[in-house]
Amino acid sequence: MNSKYLLLVVVVILSIFVVHGDANPEGFFTNSGHTNNWAVLVCTSRFWFNYRHIANTLSMYRTVKRLGIPDSNIILMLADDMACNPRNKKPAAVYDHPNQSVDLYGENVEVDYRGYEVTVENFIRLLTGRVSPDTPRSKRLLSDEKSNIFIYMTGHGGDEFLKFQDFDEISSYDIADAFAQMWEKKSSFTIVYDHIRYHQIFFMIDTCQANTMQNAFYSPNIISVGSSKKGQNSYSYLHDNALGVSVIDRFTYYNLKYLENVKPGSTQTLKDLFNSYNPALISSDPEVRSDLFPKNPDKVLISEFFGMEQNIELTTDPISLGPNNSTSLPDFHEHISLKEKLNSIESKVEHQDSKDVIHDFKANAFVSYLAGLILVAVIGVSAVFT
Repeated sequence: MNSKYLLLVVVVILSIFVVHGDANPEGFFTNSGHTNNWAVLVCTSRFWFNYRHIANTLSMYRTVKRLGIPDSNIILMLADDMACNPRNKKPAAVYDHPNQSVDLYGENVEVDYRGYEVTVENFIRLLTGRVSPDTPRSKRLLSDEKSNIFIYMTGHGGDEFLKFQDFDEISSYDIADAFAQMWEKKSSFTIVYDHIRYHQIFFMIDTCQANTMQNAFYSPNIISVGSSKKGQNSYSYLHDNALGVSVIDRFTYYNLKYLENVKPGSTQTLKDLFNSYNPALISSDPEVRSDLFPKNPDKVLISEFFGMEQNIELTTDPISLGPNNSTSLPDFHEHISLKEKLNSIESKVEHQDSKDVIHDFKANAFVSYLAGLILVAVIGVSAVFT
């Protein structure tokens, strides 16, 4: 008798999820609002005397990797190659401290845009997805409507502009319009699949008069911070006498100093990071702009932008197991054909965005798997009662 009740309980629990709505396995496992993280790290300066800007960017690269964002989700843009510069007394190495304890270049750095590839045009195309069809995956920002994106920029700038390569510049309005296109973007390859390109953006910039680069932003879900207000410089820090240059900027240094104490699983928030700023130490006045962001910084975990952690939560939101919002069970042969579907999907990857393909496959697999469980439970109940 107990076995009968046990099987009935199993059927009831599984039947909760046989309801009207779209199949959404991501929504089933999380309601955190985002399912993936990306980082776009940009150094816009050339020449040996701008060594610190390369070190700034590589230091931030090391931090986001340590906190869990893989190279596949990091776009690294370096306008010069300091590691191979003939003036570098430590060939193939870049350091952000005179004690040279940590080689930032190391053996696992993947530079996606290098040298003269780092241009305003390429940066805008990267953000908006308007890249050439033959652009490799490593040079694409394959984000979607559930992506949290951390964007870090460093170089020489001024009132509402940042220089690229000392011969071009990007304005606050250029970046603001790129963010607007990301929010409205209709993304498609060979299949029409509409989605915006971000869930939330955290924009950080370290340059002179950096706070002015936030002025023109108008798209939703963006929080930003700059190193210095209008009329202020952003200063270098930690001079290396052996190299003859400064190896890091003050604002970036104190951000990294705080982030070094952040571990995976930490409950520290962006507000905690912002509260750590000391203008006396930074020698400028950082400014946070959060009016476009839906949450207070004290409610936003640092790991939401600097890591790949996701909260796993069950939900009672309805999920449909049948096509066209039908609650009918899929044909049993769907289980047998999953391998064939996978083979078909693999051939499509060459012609369309792999993220869309994986999403479709996960949804089909999730539907078939859950339907199979329910079918087995129903058969079991029938066998017991007969």
